[in-house]
Amino acid sequence: MKMLMMRLHILLLSLALVAFHDHNNAAVEGIAVAELRKLAAKNNVTCLLVFGDSSVDPGNNNHLSTTNKANYLPYGMDLSNSQPTGRFSNGKLATDFIAEALGYVNMTRGFLDPQINKVDMLHGISFASAGSGYDDLTANLSNAMSLAKQREYLRHYEIHLTQMVGVEKARETMKDALYIISMGTNDFLQNYFVELVRSKQYTVEQYQDFLIRSLVTHVKIIHGIGAKRLAVVGVPPLGCEPLMRTIRDDETMCDDDLNKVAFSFNLKIKRALQVFKRLFGMKVSFIDIYSVILEAVQNPHKFGFTETSKGCCGTGTVEYGESCKGLKTCSDRTKFVYWDAVHPSEKMHKIMANEALKAINVDLLD
Repeated sequence: MKMLMMRLHILLLSLALVAFHDHNNAAVEGIAVAELRKLAAKNNVTCLLVFGDSSVDPGNNNHLSTTNKANYLPYGMDLSNSQPTGRFSNGKLATDFIAEALGYVNMTRGFLDPQINKVDMLHGISFASAGSGYDDLTANLSNAMSLAKQREYLRHYEIHLTQMVGVEKARETMKDALYIISMGTNDFLQNYFVELVRSKQYTVEQYQDFLIRSLVTHVKIIHGIGAKRLAVVGVPPLGCEPLMRTIRDDETMCDDDLNKVAFSFNLKIKRALQVFKRLFGMKVSFIDIYSVILEAVQNPHKFGFTETSKGCCGTGTVEYGESCKGLKTCSDRTKFVYWDAVHPSEKMHKIMANEALKAINVDLLD
C-alpha cells in the first residue's frame, strides 16, 4: 500500500503538469417511467437537490478558479451539438437521467450556472463540485467547493427560491425534494493516499469514520431545513479505475486493496443511513454503484461493453480532466465502461442511473 501511495503521488503530480444515447426510453430496466413519475407525483417529490464531486457536477467548476474543469472537448461530445458543459463524461451524468426519468428536466443545472432559470430552480439543481469530498481538505487541494460551501449555496438557493415563489412554496419545494449526495472518491485517491496530512493523523478505518462524521453533520443540517428523502451514492470500486490499473502496472486486474477500502466505506455509509432513518425519521436509500460498476468490469458483455481497463480519451490509461483536453477518442464510446482514466462513460452513467432509480423506487417512493 505504501508503494501504491508513492506511485500514486508521483503520477498525479506529473498529470498536474501536463452510445448509449437514448434520451426517450419508455422503461428503465424493468421500471416503467410512467409509473415512476406517477409515484413521484403521488409522493409530492418536487425536485432533485444534488451535492457531490465530479460524478454529479454539471458544470459548477466552470465558474471557479480551479484547473479541475471539463468545459472543453472531447468532454460533452455526445451532448446536444457536441457542446461541453463541464460534465466529466462524454455525455449525461446519472443525475441527469434520474431527473429525466422522474419527469423534471432533461439535464440538471449547476447552481453557479448564469443561465439558470425558474424551471431549473424548481426541478433540478446541483451544488456539486469536481474535486470535492466529505473532507473539506479534499476540496481545498483543488480549489473545489467544499461540502460546507455547497450547503452555503443551498441556503442561497432557498433565498432565491423564496423570492421567486414565496415562503410557503419554497419551504414545500425543499421539504419534498429528493436530496442526493455523491462523493468520497477524491477523499481517498486525491487526499488520503496522496497527501501526508490525513494519513499521518488517521488509519484508513479512522479516516473513514472521520468522513462519516462529515456526512452525519451534513445530513443533520439539511434535515434541519426540512429534508426528508435522502439518497447517498456509495464509492465506486476505486481499484478498477484505469488510472489505478496504470499505477500498479497491471491492466488485467483491479487493485484489491483499494476496492476493499471502498467496499468497507460503503458499509459504513449504509449503517449511517439506518441511523438517519431511526433518529430523523427520514426515508433513505443507498445507491450501490460499487456493485454495478464491478459487475460491468467483470462481465462486460452483459452490458454490451468490450473495454473495461482503459478509458476512451487519449491512451485511456492516465488522461483525465485537463490532460484529456483536445485528445482523440475511441470510435465507439458505448463499448467503454470508462470515458477517461477516472470517470465513467455516459453509457455507464445510464446503467448507474437505472440502479439508482430501482433503489429510489423501493426505498423512497413506495
